[in-house]
Amino acid sequence: MLRPMAAHSATAAPLIVVTVADPAASTDAALTLRKNQLYADAVLRHGGNPVLVNAAAPIAERDRRLAEMAGLLLTGGPDVDPALYGEKPVGAADLDPARDQLELAAWRAAQRRSVPVLGICRGLQAINVFSGGKLLQDVPSHAGTPYGHGPAHTHFLEIEPSSKLGRAIASAAPDGVAGGDPDDDMLELEVNTYHHQAVHHGALAAGLRAVAWSDSERGRLVEGLEGGGDRWLVAVQCHPERTESTPEEFAGLWADFVRAAARFATIERSTTPA
Repeated sequence: MLRPMAAHSATAAPLIVVTVADPAASTDAALTLRKNQLYADAVLRHGGNPVLVNAAAPIAERDRRLAEMAGLLLTGGPDVDPALYGEKPVGAADLDPARDQLELAAWRAAQRRSVPVLGICRGLQAINVFSGGKLLQDVPSHAGTPYGHGPAHTHFLEIEPSSKLGRAIASAAPDGVAGGDPDDDMLELEVNTYHHQAVHHGALAAGLRAVAWSDSERGRLVEGLEGGGDRWLVAVQCHPERTESTPEEFAGLWADFVRAAARFATIERSTTPA
């Protein structure tokens, strides 16, 4: 677990819980540690205070961190167990029930307090499942090259400009325009792809809104989603923490997430009795 930075003022970096894989339970602990650190580094670069939590964390410590968090980052990892959406494995593999339970607990804690949430890859899928949706269990063309074993496979992502995701990305683009032609109805960026499970539009949970899409042999996939209302809840299927294969505009997404967590922390402090 990453040690958080010490709080030093009312403007201290917001504490963001980052759910990650347990290196001790992986087949390549060094690679798992490097992957985990990429998420922490992205949060740190944009002013957040990341605390990495995995399924081996003692329950009391986990729950304390979840009660303190001003933001929640659900990261990439193994397949979500199809049992959570009422199906048997038909393409799903490499299941991790302990990770599922960790993230379900984190999601419920975030829901209770309306904590800002960012989901990445598995995180997008988990948000959809925890919200009552389902997954496509296997989309082979999107699996790409395993991380660390060669250049990333990429594809084009279409993003709704008026969405939280679209506005965040546009804010970090040159001249405030992402994806080329400002007259297009959609923003378009080339992103990495490291997933073989996905969310189909027809399986999107009620209360979530599709805001980014890509094509596949299984049809049109939801590769960006948001929650309704004023709460900050955004998820993407790509891996923006992997900067070598991510458009620089995605820095705007990280910055917007950390700002949302900082606003949440400020509001919570102001409404908590002394």
